[in-house]
Amino acid sequence: MSGHEIEQFLSTWEYESELTARLLKTVPKDQYDFRPDPEGRSMGELAWHMAELEGFMSTIAAEHNFSVPKPPGLERPRTVAELAPGYERVHREAVERVRRIRSEDFDHTFPFFGGHSTSVRNVLWSALLHHLIHHRGQLMMLIRMAHGVPSRLYGPLREDDAAMRARAQEKARLE
Repeated sequence: MSGHEIEQFLSTWEYESELTARLLKTVPKDQYDFRPDPEGRSMGELAWHMAELEGFMSTIAAEHNFSVPKPPGLERPRTVAELAPGYERVHREAVERVRRIRSEDFDHTFPFFGGHSTSVRNVLWSALLHHLIHHRGQLMMLIRMAHGVPSRLYGPLREDDAAMRARAQEKARLE
């Protein structure tokens, strides 16, 4: 991975993490334990899993080792109010870990999940970034299911569309 690719990854990750932090701030305050599937994670568990994966995957990538112990500071908060600030802290720590990875190490391969080998590059782009985006989509749906309004990610929400239609109708009425 060239220095340019490292900066591209960090820039993309930073953009996506800002969207994640914004979404975490829209988790309904009284719905930490909301769990539509008794076998699945609660909303609070899923929300914190995104911090866990950033902390853990950045450590795996930095150490080139899938068997590293869980980094400190990943204990799950027990309230909705603690989720976004906790995620932001873990993210900052993870970014510092990744910044210390040398560009020549991005092609380094090592045993990974399921006995398959992977590269540092794949851990960062796939196991960390794409995994984060995957779970963020799940969290967005859980927020909706709990009657919350998630933050906007890549485009307008239905609430935005309704507000734009209402403004257009009002403008047409006044003309």
